[in-house]
Amino acid sequence: MAPIVYKYSCILFSLVILHSLSQFAHSRTYNEKKPCKRFVLYYHDILYNGTDAANATSAATTKPTKLGNFTHGMLVVFDDPMTKDHHLLSPPVARAQGFYFYDMKTQYNAWFSFTLVFNSTEHKGTINIMGADMMREETRDLSVVGGTGDFFMARGICTIRTDTLQGDFYFRLQMDIKFYECY
Repeated sequence: MAPIVYKYSCILFSLVILHSLSQFAHSRTYNEKKPCKRFVLYYHDILYNGTDAANATSAATTKPTKLGNFTHGMLVVFDDPMTKDHHLLSPPVARAQGFYFYDMKTQYNAWFSFTLVFNSTEHKGTINIMGADMMREETRDLSVVGGTGDFFMARGICTIRTDTLQGDFYFRLQMDIKFYECY
């Protein structure tokens, strides 16, 4: 009889612990309207045009397909400077390293996946961002899916807005980064 009581006692104890842990995990509240950390950065992308390798920060690694008229299928890999203001020549506070590809046949639309790499006296660590860039929208939200260092396990939203577009070879995005989960 004692082994059965011991077995059920262990099961009951395990259930109590699991219930307590689930209550703790759900006890954290998130305020969608008020981020726990927020900052604005500017992303500068200079696409290699075949002649300006010294200044280019990104390059197409595939050519567009012949599907549609919107560079469908073109993949671009980048290592772009991030600044606190909209000036390209301002000191970079981070580097955006990753890729985007054009994924719509009927209009311009891209999908981004990149890491912001910080290595300064102000911040150390990374922020991982990914999602669809619906270019025709004034603002678009990408997901902040994680981070390291000063941004350990960060979660939130990166709202982007096209700040400048100069032909096919330079664009600047304003990135309003809001964390709703900070540790």
